[in-house]
Amino acid sequence: MSKIKEWLLTTPYKNYTIEAALADASFRKYYRLRDGEKTALLMDSSLELNSLKAFLDITSRLSKADVCAPKIFETNLQNGYLIIEDFGTTHYLDVLNQDNFKAFYTKGLNTILKIQKANAEGLPLYDKEFLHVEMNLMQEWYIEKFLHVKLSDSQREVITRTLEAISDVVLEQPQDVFVHRDFHSRNIMLKNDKKIGIIDYQDAMNGAITYDLVSLLKDCYVAYDRKEIKKLALEFRDKKGLKVDDETFIKWFDFMGMQRHIKVLGIFSRLNIRDKKSGYLKDIPLTLKYIIDTANRYSQTKELANLLSSIK
Repeated sequence: MSKIKEWLLTTPYKNYTIEAALADASFRKYYRLRDGEKTALLMDSSLELNSLKAFLDITSRLSKADVCAPKIFETNLQNGYLIIEDFGTTHYLDVLNQDNFKAFYTKGLNTILKIQKANAEGLPLYDKEFLHVEMNLMQEWYIEKFLHVKLSDSQREVITRTLEAISDVVLEQPQDVFVHRDFHSRNIMLKNDKKIGIIDYQDAMNGAITYDLVSLLKDCYVAYDRKEIKKLALEFRDKKGLKVDDETFIKWFDFMGMQRHIKVLGIFSRLNIRDKKSGYLKDIPLTLKYIIDTANRYSQTKELANLLSSIK
């Protein structure tokens, strides 16, 4: 903290008070700088120095696409500090309920449409290899290290076969769009002007058209009626102007959801075991439910649903 205070003395924020602010799954830390009614956020990426350039690059790409990403006020790349716009403390998760989720999600859909217009050139590709790198986290961290289950050869074959089927369907759909990668209710801020502010996008990639849609509508922290979620997914398809039938689009959406939730199951387990962040354990049941419910709907993935149901 002494380094941060020393640096602040060289900025227009030298007289601001410092208080702890946001926490996330990374090694970044956030502090709220306050001077009366005026506030800003200090992002401390000193443990993730390499992430800063990506953050600045992605912020610029999103801003050029008219997406509300935080303005950058001060930079200190050498020590890993940024001072950025403060979107407040109200996340989508704080306000979503049965009465308003359709209206809030529609706002989210419109934001995804803007995000997908951002320049994705040069971003890492969400290709088959990377899809599998992510999904393999489930077996290692959730099944083997969290549940302490030793899989049989036949169970391993089921997982391998199912993950191949999932990535095949994910790659059938339109690709080559800007993907936020974590567009969910804890990363969407409701600003004082009721507009949406987007955070935690520095790991953006170039990938499938349904990825951010799934992150929003099949959120690992909150769930709503599947019929309504399907309607919203199809509303996105129509706004996007995609000429694809309902069944095919929902299959793309569902298989993308399985890929994401399989990855997240591994990540939540790893956060607990490796990083000593146990707060995500409470989100494993919903994530697992998404996988099993969806996998049971398709012949290519039913075996995985049965396997996960038998070992949970």
